[in-house]
Amino acid sequence: MNAHQETAVYTHGHHESVLRSHRWRTARNSAAYLIGELRPGMSVLDVGCGPGTITADLAELVAPGGRVTAVDASADVIAQARAHVAERGLSGVEFATADVHALDFPDDSFDVVHAHQVLQHVGDPVRALREMRRVCRPGGIVAARDADYAAMTWYPATPGLDEWLDLYRRVARANGGEPDAGRRLRAWAREAGFSDVASSATAWCFAAPEEITWWSSLWADRTTASSYADIAVRGGHAAAADLAAAAEAWHAWGASPDAWFSVLNGEILCRA
Repeated sequence: MNAHQETAVYTHGHHESVLRSHRWRTARNSAAYLIGELRPGMSVLDVGCGPGTITADLAELVAPGGRVTAVDASADVIAQARAHVAERGLSGVEFATADVHALDFPDDSFDVVHAHQVLQHVGDPVRALREMRRVCRPGGIVAARDADYAAMTWYPATPGLDEWLDLYRRVARANGGEPDAGRRLRAWAREAGFSDVASSATAWCFAAPEEITWWSSLWADRTTASSYADIAVRGGHAAAADLAAAAEAWHAWGASPDAWFSVLNGEILCRA
């Protein structure tokens, strides 16, 4: 491994249950804090683009004349992002595999550098932010948004979900990540050398019956069938029976007519 690479193990992987939630994300529901900074003609680097739904929205927001470069560590998910952008008939979007700790771009390459739900998974988020700053032009914006797992809240109380959350946080940290990243973004940005940092927070809230069914089902599937399940068992954090019990807790919670779930996300806009 290159000495400059500090990549942690991506806890979720790219199982269908994971991409099911990633494909739901848009600039409006996941990057609203950044939209007001975007103008036609801007150049944007989208770090950790996943299946490309936010990428495509960013491309529309900087058109005409803008360009978006979308990068991810996974070549397979890059292919999905490329297909999504093509389906929407968008131009001015390029793709590449990349490690956020060692971006293969010259200094001062982009007006905006954006990362959504990335810094919680990397081995060195401060180094990642320094790299994002390096490739951002002076006066440009480095933007990041990450969930904060410890701040997730739900109703009704479901002990099995308490156990799921405790297990998830232990597995994520054993992989080198930080699941409670949202509250740390400002501190990481300041450590990375930013002095002009605007912090905010917004929440995803799943409350409508169809949202509850979708959210509980994807997490039940993710708990037993994604890379997370393999990592949890191989690392000695849980047995398969424990994961099955957590999945059942998700289904039981999702069956409640009173079910409600909120995910708090921290956000930063850093002036380079």
